[in-house]
Amino acid sequence: MKDLKTLVKNKTARFAFYRDRALHYETDDGFIFPVPIEDAGSATFNAEEKAILMMRYIRKHLEYIERAREDGSSS
Repeated sequence: MKDLKTLVKNKTARFAFYRDRALHYETDDGFIFPVPIEDAGSATFNAEEKAILMMRYIRKHLEYIERAREDGSSS
């Protein structure tokens, strides 16, 4: 799995789809991550953003993937 810095440095995140109350974005190298609409408040989410601006959500999803991997390997 790629690290956070590799996923955001000089990369773009593009809106891919909406599902389960989350906007899903995809980085240039194919990493897809959710952005909960509850976090939007009065913000504007564009179809395309610099990936570094989405770092908070990318980090959360990387942590989620790592926890799931650890939970799966312990069963």
